[in-house]
Amino acid sequence: MNESIVLEAKGLYKVFGRRPQEAVKKLAAGQSREELSKMGTAAVIDASFQVRRGEIFVVMGLSGSGKSTLIRMLNGLLPATAGQVSVSGTDLVGISDKALRKLRQQKISMVFQHFALMPHRTVLENAAYALEVQGIDRAEREARALKVLKLVGLEGWEQKYPGQLSGGMKQRVGLARALAAETDILLMDEAFSALDPLIRREMQEQLITLQRELGKTIIFITHDLNEAMLLGDRIAMMHDGRIVQIGSPDEILKQPTNDYVEQFVQDVDRTRVLTAGVVMDSTPDHVTAASLPGATTVSEDAPLADILGLAADSRRPLAVVDGDDHVIGSVGQETLLSALSNSAPAAESAAVTKAPGGDATDRTAHNSAEGIQ
Repeated sequence: MNESIVLEAKGLYKVFGRRPQEAVKKLAAGQSREELSKMGTAAVIDASFQVRRGEIFVVMGLSGSGKSTLIRMLNGLLPATAGQVSVSGTDLVGISDKALRKLRQQKISMVFQHFALMPHRTVLENAAYALEVQGIDRAEREARALKVLKLVGLEGWEQKYPGQLSGGMKQRVGLARALAAETDILLMDEAFSALDPLIRREMQEQLITLQRELGKTIIFITHDLNEAMLLGDRIAMMHDGRIVQIGSPDEILKQPTNDYVEQFVQDVDRTRVLTAGVVMDSTPDHVTAASLPGATTVSEDAPLADILGLAADSRRPLAVVDGDDHVIGSVGQETLLSALSNSAPAAESAAVTKAPGGDATDRTAHNSAEGIQ
């Protein structure tokens, strides 16, 4: 396996029922899951993908799409009916129970939707539990657990019990437990879906911050497209057991592979997905930002939501710069309007339209920009 690939799935099938192997053969020959319903339920059909080291790979799908079954096949909780899963070069097919337990302890850990905390153990003991299972002595496991509890914002809560915590705090403990294990891969199955919207957004931002610092490989399962677009470096879209498209958020948004994906992305918040670098008009020659006195510069990675107000305040196109402060393109009001043409045009038009010298229009622009952030 390529060293940059830490997990690979090839032709994965999972069929629940009386004749799973026969069902797999018929599915491979082109029959639909509905035609084979009497043989069993085809939860995952011919799933193939690779996960790169250090990326957040999101598996996105509605209820019944097969995403939760798929993630449980990636750490051996469910054996595949057919196909292969390889984790850091180790094939899970035919692996012994002992070897599978060792792989889970060292290579792949999981964060569950409903926290899965032990109520009779403290926050510290819950966070250190995976290390206890590994046989690590108490002093070391508590030191490692304290470190990650601080990372997830739970410093000072170590001696509390799960019953004393909010839902968001409980999920932070679950995340800390997975991080303390120091495995290569984190599996997160609908990890934030049980939280209320404000706490959910806070946890999403916390995960992005942690990822910048730790660079983990994360496979994240969700039914929420906006969450997928916010978190994912790449997204695998599932429908009726099959992966129908894999791509970056902007690729899926701008180049949907079929009608199902196209309909799915119609209502996504494009201001959070598209970046200045994606929508900019290219500049032929690289020049430094310093050579453009008075120009407002923005990073190529800046979401459009973060630059709408700047565009409203600027009479000139915004200069888009790369990490070396080279101007690589520009974003003007027409470019923004074109990029946002498929989502909430009235609010977004107000955010990037400014009458010369008009204070009232300025306020409208700022208020519109704030309202969609």
